[in-house]
Amino acid sequence: DTVIIQRAGDVIPQVVCVVPEKRPSGTEPFRFPATCPDCLEPLVRKPDEADTFCVNGLNCPAQAVERLIHFSSRDAFDIEGLGIKNIESFYSKRLIRSPVDIFTLEARDGSPLAPHAKLAEETVTQPLREWEGWGEVSERKLYDAIQRVRTIELDHFIYALGIPQVGQSTARLLARHYLTLWHWRECMEQAFDKETEAYGQLLAINGIGQNMAEDILNFFHEPQNREVLDKLTLPQNGQSPLLTIVDFTPPVSTSPIAGKTVVFTGTLETLSRNEAKARAESLGANVAGSVSKKTDYVIVGADAGSKEKKARELGLNILNEKEWLELIGG
Repeated sequence: DTVIIQRAGDVIPQVVCVVPEKRPSGTEPFRFPATCPDCLEPLVRKPDEADTFCVNGLNCPAQAVERLIHFSSRDAFDIEGLGIKNIESFYSKRLIRSPVDIFTLEARDGSPLAPHAKLAEETVTQPLREWEGWGEVSERKLYDAIQRVRTIELDHFIYALGIPQVGQSTARLLARHYLTLWHWRECMEQAFDKETEAYGQLLAINGIGQNMAEDILNFFHEPQNREVLDKLTLPQNGQSPLLTIVDFTPPVSTSPIAGKTVVFTGTLETLSRNEAKARAESLGANVAGSVSKKTDYVIVGADAGSKEKKARELGLNILNEKEWLELIGG
C-alpha cells in the first residue's frame, strides 16, 4: 500500500492515512505469521501494543542470540572480541547458549555444550584455538577480555540483562533506588503481589510506569531468567560466583541538581547528548527520556520539539544550554 506520513513529535513519522486507489491490482491482504519463523512457537501481541513477539523466550535461538549480543555490547559488559559474528558462530556450534556460558568458556577449554533437542547443529570437537581464523593468541585475548569484566557495576549489570523497556537510564534509576542486587531481587519477588509495599515502591520510582513495571516483574517471573541470575551471582558447587556485582554508590554532591530529574531535548552546542547525560548523572541527577509533571528541569537546544512544548504546557523549569552550564557550575 501507499501511505501518507507526517512528522510527529520530534522525529517520529506517523501514518496519516492509506491511499487505496494506488494499491496495485491483484494484491492480497498481508497475513501476519502466527508462529515464530525461527523456533515455530506461537507469536502473541499484547492489547494496545504494536509489537508482536515470540513466547518462547530464551528457548528461541533468535532471541537467545540477540540477548547475548546485548549482554556483551559496549554499554553492558563490553566484552572485546565477542561481537555479533562470534556470538552467532559460538551459538551455532554450542559454545555459548546463555550469559552463564560466556564465563565458563575458558574452564571448558572451548568444549561444546549439550545439544539442543530441537535444533540441527554443527558438531565441533576441537578447542577454540584450533578453529579456522583462531589461534592461541586470539583465544587468549578473548579469555582475558572475559576475565576483565567479571566485576561489574550494578546499573550496567541490570542493563545487560536485556529486560524489555529497561535501557541505561532506567537501569540506573533501579540501581540508585535499590542499591544492591540482592535488595532489588528481593523487592521484585515481593512485588509479584501487587498489594505489597514493594510493588508500590517500584511504581513510585520517577520514570517507571505500570507497563515498564510489568515487564520488569515478568522478567523475574521467568524461571530461566532466575536460573541465569543464580548461576552468575551465587556460588555453584563450592566455587566462587562467576561475577561480582558492585553495589551502587550514590554520588555525594552538593550540586543544585542532586536528586532532580532532568530531560534534554534538541541539539546542544558544546556537549553531545551522552556527555550532557553523563555530566548530569555525575552530579546526582536522574536523566529521563520524556517530560512529565515530575520533571524538574528541561534543557533545550537547537530544534527542540514536542518535549519543549509539553514542558511549557506543564509550567516546568526550562533552561537553555548556557543557563544549564551556569546552574551546574560550567
